[in-house]
Amino acid sequence: MERANLDFAHLPFAYQKTDANIRYWFRDGAWTEGELTADETVTLHMASTCLHYGQEIFEGLKVFERPDGRVQTFRLEENAKRFQRSARKLLMEPVPVDLFREAVHRVVRANRRFVPPYGSGASLYVRPLLLGASAEVGVKPSREYLFLVFVTPVGPYYKAGFEPVRLIVEEEIDRAAPGGVGDIKCGGNYAAGMRATIGAKEKGYSEVLYLDAREKKYIDESGSSNFYAIRGKTYITPASPSILPSITNMSVQQIARDMGLAVEQRPVSVDELGTFDEAGCLGTAAVITPVESVTYRDREFVYGTRGQAGPVTTELYKRLTAIQWGEAEDPYGWTEIIPEGE
Repeated sequence: MERANLDFAHLPFAYQKTDANIRYWFRDGAWTEGELTADETVTLHMASTCLHYGQEIFEGLKVFERPDGRVQTFRLEENAKRFQRSARKLLMEPVPVDLFREAVHRVVRANRRFVPPYGSGASLYVRPLLLGASAEVGVKPSREYLFLVFVTPVGPYYKAGFEPVRLIVEEEIDRAAPGGVGDIKCGGNYAAGMRATIGAKEKGYSEVLYLDAREKKYIDESGSSNFYAIRGKTYITPASPSILPSITNMSVQQIARDMGLAVEQRPVSVDELGTFDEAGCLGTAAVITPVESVTYRDREFVYGTRGQAGPVTTELYKRLTAIQWGEAEDPYGWTEIIPEGE
């Protein structure tokens, strides 16, 4: 295999053209066989439900090259199940887990030369997408769906990588409300949050930290990932019906327990910000990103030493990424080797 001519060690978190994406259509009650294509564009009817009524969901997962040169996924089945939950909530046709896995395997093999080499610090980001494609003028679910998966090699989500970031609490803009769609991965959630994120960056922060929409009292999540904090020997992360269930957070909670930490997933009051020893954001894109400080109104709460990740966060990051990269044994069955040449 001749690797793509890219500077893998200095990749941004951005779209990079690759060799192929894969597409399946749901028509007449069944999924098609799936077709690999180099076409980067999608042709849809102008009255498609994804364009008018928001029937659009997506996922994000990563593929890693191991030290032995093989390629592996991380918690692919959990992504497939979350994709199904998102589809059902928007009355879309769920993609079967086996079809999801097949699509990921096929598109990764078709783009093997774009998988960043082990040791580069980069990974292959996989983006599954489901679109309502029927032409409907009335508000109703689509009858046809396009399931598409593309891949692109990426570097760290935050430019600094595993370096602390600064957050600011957002009190005016709500990302999602209880009973809404904040707990699924649909595009509208991210569009709704752009105002807050862009505003925070203009003030010199990396992201916002949202509060619950009902009482403005409890921490929800950041604009792009879940939030956690360390207090003593306890790992604390918010519980809320408006939060996307993070697969990374789920994984880190298990690692934290195995490190001897107590794990609390519960409503976390914004008034607790001053009691934490460490804090961080976590998700597929961000992995684990240490939080240096959180600004709430006229106060800045600083965690640990400025510019340095705390010891617990550092250990969590090391253990998680060692499994993802295939450097350490995976006792949980989270990783899957993608067979070559099938």
